[in-house]
Amino acid sequence: MSQKTAPRTLPRLLQAPAVISLLLWMIVPLVMTIYFSTIRFNLMQPDNTGFIGLENYEYFITDPSFWPAVLNTVLLLGWVIVITVVLGLFLGLITDAPFPGRGIARVLLISPFFVMPTVNALLWKHMMMNPVYGVLAQVWIFFGAEPVNWLTDYPLFSIILIVSWQWLPFATLILLTAIQSLDGEQLEASEMDGAPALKRFWYIILPHLSRAITVVILIQTIFLLAVFAEIFVTTGGAFGTKTLSYLIFQRVLESQNIGLGSAGGVYAIILANIIAIFLMRIVGKNLDN
Repeated sequence: MSQKTAPRTLPRLLQAPAVISLLLWMIVPLVMTIYFSTIRFNLMQPDNTGFIGLENYEYFITDPSFWPAVLNTVLLLGWVIVITVVLGLFLGLITDAPFPGRGIARVLLISPFFVMPTVNALLWKHMMMNPVYGVLAQVWIFFGAEPVNWLTDYPLFSIILIVSWQWLPFATLILLTAIQSLDGEQLEASEMDGAPALKRFWYIILPHLSRAITVVILIQTIFLLAVFAEIFVTTGGAFGTKTLSYLIFQRVLESQNIGLGSAGGVYAIILANIIAIFLMRIVGKNLDN
């Protein structure tokens, strides 16, 4: 090895164990999932195994609940992202301005993010959305209206609201941090030039927040595709609230078929990649600016 190539080779050799470990960490579970998806592997019938090709995939694709579950997944993901980004931007702008008790308000804003998903779902199911003693029911009664049974009348909307409440602090925190990094002199100069508040927001603040909004959308997408606890605790997948992750759980629980669950997992990976590619094309370009 020459002295010229040694300085370039040594860092690569030092990085190799970490890179190889990371690749194995990602590739081995994926390969095993694809392998199990092509065999018959039922926990109730351990001796009845064998290669069955695409039979598990065919079972899922012909399941009447499959496409509604995919649609529910996309709707849940889309609406939660819209709600959290819009409200997170609004709350970030409000809490950036000085006012008495701002520190306490910021702590209260981020606190829902630390609530476990199961506890979050229980709080909303019993304390907020219960049609008899829930907070929303009491508000309806106070105004002389009939209380709404949210989880049966508007089940998917209720789950979207529950998930949005937990993820709103994350979006608010990221966007607030980005707002605080904005050059105040630029805003002051535009205000002195007579630019109205709406134009200052549209032409100065929003372009500055584009990278932060992109990060919020991409990170939330990763986690929201796997929403499970909120559905399990509130509706149990009834009333048309099954997402793809919940459908996979339900079908595996019914059949104890690991191969079937692996095929569903491959479908979930395909859906996640389609959504990720779409988002990267639409908003991911901001990361290069």
